[in-house]
Amino acid sequence: MTSRFTELAVDCHDPERLAAFWCEVLDFKVIDRSEGKVEIGSWVPTVEDVRARQMPATLLFIQVPEGKTVKNRLHLDVSPIDASTENEVTRLLGLGATKTDVGQGSDRNWVVMADPEGN
Repeated sequence: MTSRFTELAVDCHDPERLAAFWCEVLDFKVIDRSEGKVEIGSWVPTVEDVRARQMPATLLFIQVPEGKTVKNRLHLDVSPIDASTENEVTRLLGLGATKTDVGQGSDRNWVVMADPEGN
């Protein structure tokens, strides 16, 4: 018996806004939505596919009433596949991301950024 990693749930104020942001970042599509929830992914999961093999996880944005108050304990690492890091940072800033400092220092070849809700 084993389990599969099927989705990463993100609590947020505006699921539609964050889903749209992450769809642009990752070239994902909305695969399901209901009241207060939006799920995005690179594929449309079926029970059969999930049971048969490990597939890419989806992102599930769930509306919650409380605000974000502390640093996230999980984060997403993304890497540009057809552009330089500098160009990708510029693109993400244009989509609503912000640069943030988590103590990484200036001598890194990677950039820490937050999505429009500060994740």
